[in-house]
Amino acid sequence: MAPLVVARFVGAYLVLFAVVVLAGTIGVAVAGLGPDLLVVLLAVGLLGLVGLAWWLRTRVSVVRLTAAGYRVRMVRGAGVHEARWSDVEDAVATQPQDVPCVVLRLKDGRSTTIPVELLAADKDDFARDVRDHLSRAAR
Repeated sequence: MAPLVVARFVGAYLVLFAVVVLAGTIGVAVAGLGPDLLVVLLAVGLLGLVGLAWWLRTRVSVVRLTAAGYRVRMVRGAGVHEARWSDVEDAVATQPQDVPCVVLRLKDGRSTTIPVELLAADKDDFARDVRDHLSRAAR
């Protein structure tokens, strides 16, 4: 996943975390509890932040290309999220709404749109990998 996309998820987490800390602070003040509860809340939240960032950078893949086919995750409006290479008619580069994309057109008329800005890989390398998979499937 591209670093900018990871930053968006982490930013959303931080906003949610700030709301939780505010609610926790108000709850501790109203209930008359000690500040130790807030320290625990902060520690758990920061561990969650580190865990989320690590998971997004190392474990989450937007596109997975295998010898058999491809799978697209976490892309709204991608179209077909999974297909075999033998079902793909061709791949084209396009820019709907000024967003560079690779469109995999299937033989049955459906398609998969992959915005290359979401990928941590170089867009030319990605297009080359897709082309290589398609040429192997055509043999």
